[in-house]
Amino acid sequence: MITKNFTAVDENLEQVINLIHTQIPSSCPEEILNKIDLAVEEIYVNISHYAYKDKTGDALINCSFEENTLEVQFIDSGIKFNPLEKADPDITAPLEERDIGGLGIFLTKKFMDSVNYEYKDNKNVLTIKKRID
Repeated sequence: MITKNFTAVDENLEQVINLIHTQIPSSCPEEILNKIDLAVEEIYVNISHYAYKDKTGDALINCSFEENTLEVQFIDSGIKFNPLEKADPDITAPLEERDIGGLGIFLTKKFMDSVNYEYKDNKNVLTIKKRID
C-alpha cells in the first residue's frame, strides 16, 4: 500500500492520478483505466471544492493493488458528508429538468465494483474498489 497526503486543491489532481496509476498493472484495459480516472477525479475534486468550505485542507490517499483488485481510499477532515446518501439523478429526464449535481458519484458507483463511506475519527473516509483481471 502507498499513502500520500495532498493539499486538496485542483492543481494536485494530476499527481493524485499519477500516484494511483503506479499501483495499476500495465495490462489494465484502457476502458477500465478511464473509469478509474473518472471516479478518482470526481471524488478528489469534490474534496477540493467542498470539504473545507473557503479554507484549504488535506486529502490523504491510500492505494493498493492486491488479488487483482485496486483499492483507493480518500480521507479528509472536512465537513462530514456521505455522497452515497444523495439520490441518484434521473438520467432519463430532459437536461433542462435535471437537478444539478450527483452525476459524478452516480457514475462512480456504476463504474466501480464497490464504493463505501464511513465517518471515522472525525474524518470522511471514502473507499473505492475495482477488480482488474
